[in-house]
Amino acid sequence: MWRSRAWAKCVSNTCLRGKTFLITGANSGIGLETAKALVRRKGRVIFACRDINKAKAAIADIRKQQPNGGEMIPMQLDLSSFESIENFVEVIKAAFNKIDVLINNAGVVVPLNRDEKTKEGFELHFGVNHLGHFYLTNLLLEHLKKATPSRIVVLSSTLHERGKIDFDDLNIRKDIELAKKNGTGRHNPGYCNSKLMNVYFARALASKLRNTGVDVNVCCPGFCATNLFRYSIKWYHYVFMAPVMLFFMKTAKQGSETVVFCASDHSIEGKSGKFYRNCEEYMSKHSFDKDVETKLWEVSEELVKARKPL
Repeated sequence: MWRSRAWAKCVSNTCLRGKTFLITGANSGIGLETAKALVRRKGRVIFACRDINKAKAAIADIRKQQPNGGEMIPMQLDLSSFESIENFVEVIKAAFNKIDVLINNAGVVVPLNRDEKTKEGFELHFGVNHLGHFYLTNLLLEHLKKATPSRIVVLSSTLHERGKIDFDDLNIRKDIELAKKNGTGRHNPGYCNSKLMNVYFARALASKLRNTGVDVNVCCPGFCATNLFRYSIKWYHYVFMAPVMLFFMKTAKQGSETVVFCASDHSIEGKSGKFYRNCEEYMSKHSFDKDVETKLWEVSEELVKARKPL
């Protein structure tokens, strides 16, 4: 409780009736807590989840807690499949005339020695955390423009500061082979790289959407107790590091505060291309390169068009 005094809270309680929020991965963790907060304020929330049954179960649980909350719609979306993304967007465009806020929340972290890939053959962190959201967001831009002023919130992490982008090895084959040989460490380069790509993507998109009424911002929820890092944190980590974790880790609800802030707070309307942490602007330690930003966008477009690694 003492530590949490330094963690900001979204104080905005404006009614969100009439606004449609689309959250990827809304059935658990930070996405779920974000959905709860928006539904409490009467917002309509689309739960875009890989497992539709888990989305329905999450919605049923929220409705028990909030019988008078906003509308909730479960929809199936697998970010590891371009076909699933396209099918999802077709349904969205047929069922909704606009999207007010897109929250790119879903993400994966898996040990590199498992060498998991998307349906199109991309390394899983690169394919889901970056390419999947890159493709989804671009397909939904016209619907976001119809709702101006509207927002795109991209979840990243300060772990992006550990990331690097090697255009000769975007599918990190070198790291994967090394992990197969030596095992995986606590820090996952695939995840860190994808979080850096998220920030570059948001910066590029904010630039492209300047003066359109669509704001694009990045946020870091902080170090949260969710199941995202279930493969990285073992049972013995909890035993030996419990005091440290209890002191530094946020709950999923505490982590969602900055996401809700970026999605709904009026004080940042019109601001775009920013990085937020603890409900305030954060200055990244990473030295961003405009050439890398441009190239990542162009390469991502080529890969989506090719539908396979080049």
